[in-house]
Amino acid sequence: MAITGDEVQTPEGKKAHALPRALRDDEIGGIVAGFGQAAKNAQAAGFDGVEVHGANGYLLDQFLRDGSNTRGGAYGGSLENRARLMFEVISAVTQVWGSDRVGLRISPLNSYNDMIDSDPLGLATWLAGRLNDFGLAYLHLMRGDFLQKQSGDVLTPVRANYKGVLIGNMGYTADEAERAVAEGILDAVAFGTAFLANPDLPARIRSQAPLTPPNPATFYTPGPAGYTDYPVWRA
Repeated sequence: MAITGDEVQTPEGKKAHALPRALRDDEIGGIVAGFGQAAKNAQAAGFDGVEVHGANGYLLDQFLRDGSNTRGGAYGGSLENRARLMFEVISAVTQVWGSDRVGLRISPLNSYNDMIDSDPLGLATWLAGRLNDFGLAYLHLMRGDFLQKQSGDVLTPVRANYKGVLIGNMGYTADEAERAVAEGILDAVAFGTAFLANPDLPARIRSQAPLTPPNPATFYTPGPAGYTDYPVWRA
């Protein structure tokens, strides 16, 4: 699947997206082993746990969604087959850490990197139920689409079918996050760009201080700009 639109940021600057080729089935074992080694590396570095990235058009998401996965065989076609790589990776990583130290992030609606699925709600519902088998520390769900090309309520069916800890993400205000947790819709809410632009985000929320807006022009760029130069709140 070719990715169109914006260029990709690399250490040598922005470049056009390359056209990938489909992995052969005999190459997939090496990919799974690579995730396992990454989990070992994180453990050796002193991390407390890891989150498997199954979102935003990266490899596991490419296999999961039928807009990109058009292959046949054991890793294509049915939902079970398209999720096979994700499940194999989760198994490899939990063998290193134990399931209670591993989370998973998914984005059934997000069209970033030209991703799409013919039935994102059905995919989210099915996946939520199957993930109960792994006893993960949490499931981290992106509720919407960065580019607003796809819409729908994935939160309700995932909450109904997933029995573990559910973390929501994407565009939450502090008030909305508090309500979602209080009402049992979510167990926690993750803040991304708001935390990037506000290194003291918990303190600002507690004191109801204004938030610094993030600057997308500095996302994924080298140097301190947009990473370590956002100010803390001064009353």
